[in-house]
Order: sequence, then C-alpha cells, then structure tokens
Amino acid sequence: MSHSLAKSTSVVGGMTLGSRVMGFARDVVFARFFGAGAGMDVFVVAFQIPNFLRRLFGEGAFSQAFVPVLSEYESRRSHEEVRGLADRVAGTLGLILLAITVAGVLLAPMLILLFAPGFSGEEDKFALATGMLRLTFPYLLFISLVAFAGGILNTYGRFAVPAFTPVLLNLVMIASVFLLAPYFDTPVYGLAVGVFIAGLVQLAFQLPFLARVGVLPRPRWGWDHEGVRRIIRLMMPAIFGSSVAQINLIVDRVIASFLTTGSISWLYYSDRLLEFPLGVFAIALATVILPGLSRHHAAASTEAFSSTLDWALRLAVVVALPASVGLFFLAGPMVATLFNYGAFDAHDVRMAGYSVMAYALGLMAFTLVKVLAPGYFSRQDTRTPVRISVISMVTNIVLNIAIVLPMMHYGITAPHAGLALATGLAAVLNATMLYRGLRRKGVYTPGDGWGWLFGRVMVANLVMAAVLWWLAGDIDGWIALAWTERALRLSACVVAGMAVYLATLWLSGVRPRHLVMRPVPVAE
Repeated sequence: MSHSLAKSTSVVGGMTLGSRVMGFARDVVFARFFGAGAGMDVFVVAFQIPNFLRRLFGEGAFSQAFVPVLSEYESRRSHEEVRGLADRVAGTLGLILLAITVAGVLLAPMLILLFAPGFSGEEDKFALATGMLRLTFPYLLFISLVAFAGGILNTYGRFAVPAFTPVLLNLVMIASVFLLAPYFDTPVYGLAVGVFIAGLVQLAFQLPFLARVGVLPRPRWGWDHEGVRRIIRLMMPAIFGSSVAQINLIVDRVIASFLTTGSISWLYYSDRLLEFPLGVFAIALATVILPGLSRHHAAASTEAFSSTLDWALRLAVVVALPASVGLFFLAGPMVATLFNYGAFDAHDVRMAGYSVMAYALGLMAFTLVKVLAPGYFSRQDTRTPVRISVISMVTNIVLNIAIVLPMMHYGITAPHAGLALATGLAAVLNATMLYRGLRRKGVYTPGDGWGWLFGRVMVANLVMAAVLWWLAGDIDGWIALAWTERALRLSACVVAGMAVYLATLWLSGVRPRHLVMRPVPVAE
C-alpha cells in the first residue's frame, strides 16, 4: 500500500514538476514582454476570476465531492452504474457551468468592479479588464470539465494524464505571446485569447483516455439522480470551504488594486513561486490519497485510514518544511534569475522578493491544509472544513487590515508583502483547526516516532538555513550577473541546500524506512 501510494505520488509529482517548469518558462516570457505594469495587472485579474471559480467547480469543491462518491460507486457497484453516474454528472455540471459562463461574459464589468474595485477610477484599465475577462471567462467551462475528467481518471488509477494536462496550458500560453499578441493593438489581449484556446486543448486531450477506461461520458441531465444529488449536497458547503486560500488571494488582490501599480503583478509572480512546491508535492499528495481515504472510509477501515493520513503528514513535514526554508532564503535570487529581464526591472525584483519571503512563511501551513482536507472530504464531511474556512477567511481579512494599513500609514516599503504574510498566518490557523478536528473525531491517531522525526527535521532545516543565508548573499550581486551566471549560482545554492539537509538527516539517523506507512490490513 505504501509503495503504491508513493509510486502514484511520484508519478503525479513528476508530471506536475514538468508542468511547473513549463509554467516558469511561461512566466519568464510574461515578465520579459509585459513586466509588472498595468497590462499585466489587468491580465492577472482577468485570468484570476475564471481561475477562482474553476478552483470551486474544478479541483476544489467538485473534485472533493465527486471523487469520494465515484470511488464508492467504482468499489461497490457495477460498471454500468459508474458510467450512468458519469453521464449524468457531465450533463448536469456542463449545463450549470454553461449558464454561469454566459452570465459571466454578460456581467463582466460588474465582476471587475467586484474583484478589482481599484480599477474603477482608471477608465482605460477598467475597459481593458472588461474586454479581457469576456475572452477568459469561458475557460471556466472547459477547465472544470477537464477536472471532472481528471477525477474519473484518478479514481481508476490513471494519475499521469491529469497531472500532465496543465503542461498544455503553459505551451499554449507561451505560443500566444509570440503568435497572437503581436497582432493586437494591445498585445496583452493575445494572452486572453490564449487562455480560451488552452481550455479547449486540455479538454480535447483527456477525452481519448476516458474512452480507454470505458467511462467516456454521454452527457445527460441528471438532477434527480441519487449520486448527482449526493455530490451536490457535498459540494454546496465545500464550495466555500475548499476555496478559502483562493478567497484569501482574491481579498489580497482587491486590496492590492488600490496600491501602487505593479502590486498585483508582484503578488502574481510571488504566488507562482509558492505554487511550485505546492503543485509538485502537496497537491500531488492530496490527489493521490483522496481516493484511497475514500475507499478506507467506505470499507470502515479506521486503522488504514489513519495510517494513510499519518504517512502523508510525515512526508509533508520532511519535504515541505525545507521547501519553505529554501523559498525564504532564496526568494530574491529566484525572482532575479527567473524574471529580471526586459520589462521586469530591478525594482520589480525587490518588490516581488519581499512577497515571496512572506508567502514562504506560510508554505508549510498551505501544504498541511492540502493534506488534511481530504481527511474530511473522503468521509463526506464538508461542514467542518467550511466552519474552519470561515474562521480562517475572517482572520485573513482582519490581519490584512492590521498589517497593511499601518504599513501604508507609516510609508513602509512593500505593503503588498503584508497581504502575503496575512494569508500565510490565516493558513496556519486553518491547518491547526483541521488537525485538531481529525484528532477529536478519532479518525486520525499519530503513529510512533513523531517527536524523534520532527526534532531531526528541525535541526536539518536550521543547518540548511545557515548554509543558504551564507550562499545567497546580497540581491544586488544577483541583479548584476548575466542570466547564465545567475542560473548556475542558483542551481549551486539549491543543490547545496538539498545536500546539506539530506546529509544532516542521514547523520542524525533518519532512513527511508522511517517514512514507510505502518503495515495495516488493506481495505478491498
């Protein structure tokens, strides 16, 4: 069981790594051609709105409601019943999403006022944002159906295809900069067209693989279908609960729209660096354990359920904590190496670097939220995460006010970094409450050796932090280097940090066997 989950996690993580590398290539191209100016600010908002809704209807609430129900059907019912569920979910979800898409296109000006009210005082910015949103909003329909297809493939153990699919988004977006943008009077419009095309391409790519597992949907309206109604009941509270990080990000950008031009772009580039370890590891791990946890719950295998979650949390601590440390100490060097070209100048490097450091402080908490949330959704409990998410979101808003307003009042540099810090602190509260809830319900019991492992991980991180601080040096030195010199120096820092961390763990007695899942009866 542990080997199977580890293999699946590595497959998803490997594919996602390829996607994230291509995502960095995309963002390097964006930074070079559009920098952190008004056009990029507008595109980030226009893409953020359908992306936010996709997190709700795609890999957010929908996946967390759909996968447990589909897993139960797949393990307990006939293949025809599984296909019937897929057909009706496809038809019902598709029609609802189509209606939302049409409404979004028609109400684009109102959505811009809601998500970026700071644009309302700048007529050109507002008009550009409205026009671009009308091009990007249909992405919601396509990418949510992609997530639906991915949920089916993940349930059948075909993790690689859904994990690879985002690579296509990045390829299309890079192509749009060179092949579409030059033909528009406002070149950034080409990015909006690229988003529309990317959604279609990703959906078309997954359809043949659905046919191979025998679950290519024939969409039918199915509001009264038992499985559909269960999914909808689970989705309603989870729509808010599973998207708290995205809602916090929206709040950040609403406030950032009132700050200096470039603030939204700085947060965007910072978030992209944060999303790299989250996507490669945390989301991959959460994706892999959700179907297994759902099966263990359906089979009433409490011990296997707890063991799976315990294994995931150990991996999270061993992998995400050093990633957080590395991201913090190498924030400036990473931004300089990846983005400091063309329109993205030295000032942008410093400003984005501050928000990367702030986000890095919350990376461990973001990872734990991703890993702990499936412990609830797999048990078809969406109410508890919703309650916790409400508390976390309110906390984030309060912290935004408490941190950012004083920074603005006293003229402190980079108030946008305060937004990132508040988001991370709210995630800490979210993760803490999710963990306590699972313990109180008795569905998770930590295995032996946690104190021993955690102490050694902390020591290894302290040693790595000292090495990275010494190697990173001053940001001005990085800005003065050529691209190849930056890349070589950053690579050396990353390799040295990893080597020191792993060597310290090894010398302290940590071995791979300490990260193996406890043997338990496997639920059939």
